[in-house]
Amino acid sequence: MADQHIISKATAWLNSNIDEDSKSAIRKMLDNPDSKELEDAFYRDLEFGTGGLRGIMGIGSNRMNKYTVAMATQGLANYLLATYPGEEIRVAITHDCRINNTLFADTTAHVFAANGIKVFYFKELRPTPMLSFAIRQLKCHSGVMVTASHNPKEYNGYKAYWNDGGQIVAPHDKNIIAEVQKITDISMVKMSGNESAISYIGEEMDALYLKMVKSLSLSPSAVTKHKDLKIVFSPIHGATGKMVPAALRAFGFENIHLVKEQEQPDGNFPTVIYPNPEEAEALTLAIKLAEKVDADIVMACDPDGDRLAIVAKNKKGAFEILNGNQTAAILTYYLIQKWKENGKLKGKEFTVSTIVTSEILEKISAGFGVPCYVTLTGFKNIAAVIREKEAKETYIGGGEESYGYMIGDQVRDKDGVSACAMMSEITAWAKTQGKDLFDILADIYTQFGFYKESLISLTKKGKDGAEEIQRMMQNFRENMPEEIAGQKVIRIIDVKKGTDKDILSGKVTPLTLESSNVLQFYLADGSKISARPSGTEPKIKFYISVNAPLQNANDYDKVANQLDERIERLKVFLDQ
Repeated sequence: MADQHIISKATAWLNSNIDEDSKSAIRKMLDNPDSKELEDAFYRDLEFGTGGLRGIMGIGSNRMNKYTVAMATQGLANYLLATYPGEEIRVAITHDCRINNTLFADTTAHVFAANGIKVFYFKELRPTPMLSFAIRQLKCHSGVMVTASHNPKEYNGYKAYWNDGGQIVAPHDKNIIAEVQKITDISMVKMSGNESAISYIGEEMDALYLKMVKSLSLSPSAVTKHKDLKIVFSPIHGATGKMVPAALRAFGFENIHLVKEQEQPDGNFPTVIYPNPEEAEALTLAIKLAEKVDADIVMACDPDGDRLAIVAKNKKGAFEILNGNQTAAILTYYLIQKWKENGKLKGKEFTVSTIVTSEILEKISAGFGVPCYVTLTGFKNIAAVIREKEAKETYIGGGEESYGYMIGDQVRDKDGVSACAMMSEITAWAKTQGKDLFDILADIYTQFGFYKESLISLTKKGKDGAEEIQRMMQNFRENMPEEIAGQKVIRIIDVKKGTDKDILSGKVTPLTLESSNVLQFYLADGSKISARPSGTEPKIKFYISVNAPLQNANDYDKVANQLDERIERLKVFLDQ
């Protein structure tokens, strides 16, 4: 029998002011109180975390539906009204292609409007970076992107932004969560009224955004020389099918091949198992087209356009997927190199990385005398660094291993659109030297060390899964390994406890990072393992990083194989 708390919560929803179809769905669940469906739908309230909402769509307190969206929006509206008393509060809203996205975005817009808040609503779906850009352009106090990013099709989500165009961080994150938690019933939500407060954003914002993207170009002569560069792009049924080709044309590229089967927005994502460019399967059709046209570069964005996958020909002539760390390394190297060549380095520039991203970004930056600030995972933290340094230091670029990159400071979240344009420019720049992207990687590894990474991602769904993930992290903390895969553990960072312990000396240094449920183990051979439960998915992730010198580019494959062997030994340990 289901817990009485779950039955009581479901009954309260049944007796509330919700539509008849939703009530009928709840009755069916209550008719089978032993079902996992009832438990998972009502065992908790869908958590409004520091990034907003994300969950499986359906009726229930732990599901994405118009009522949980409306209640979250009311809490955010209440916080905005309290934070900016007497001001005309302005918010921007957009959405990607997911099922129910228009419903959820409309609900969000009408709740804001009913609370007397001015709403700027994109007429059509647009990618996440354009929402961030629009918030800054329109001087909004906040914004909402309705998306579940790269999650499976049954998911949807709601990302909340602050006035700098970045996702919400402290102290606003916890304050907003507290306000959302106060909304315990749909009757507390203002659902309609004051519709005149809603105005629509049209193509004028597209033009402003594309002008900004074009201004990021650092090698226009290389683009001119190779304007016929063969580019294959897929939006994977998402929101970038219009904007990425437009950005490529703005840079000057003319030979763009779209993956037709994935060009149209479709929240069912019919051609992929998961709409995630980190998954090789999602790139199958793009690579097939690339082989047909003999492409120079292959690119694909996730549904909301903040993540980007890159594929290029390796030395054996086969199309190979670059991982997020490799793409971030190429971008960082190119940006700093060109800033130096163009006389833009004045001694006050910086890059940003995260604690689970390859340390090669720090090595590259240091090699040019540029500081690289390391944050917690997530671009909201990168945006927070930019905001803190604004007017004192200049942000060049940054990235994280999960296929997210941000160039310049006019957008304050991952921007797959501008990254597409920049990676195409880098490919053209390399071609002017008789090189390709793998040659550039070899150059980087020769100068700064060959870093290679891998990821183990374990999915644990539902209430039981969430509890299992917490037990796994607790077990690590209570039984810290002294040795991993034959290598001594020489340093342990516990971000949750805020400690950095040198095992050899016993010295413990306090961290300056905000507390987060992350553990990192450094090994005697330079390897690193990071354990981190995902904040947006029912997963726990293990990030593996190994490195070795690369004396000569001709040794690339030999060293790569040696690093792969080290990674496999670490995976065997983690699978135990």
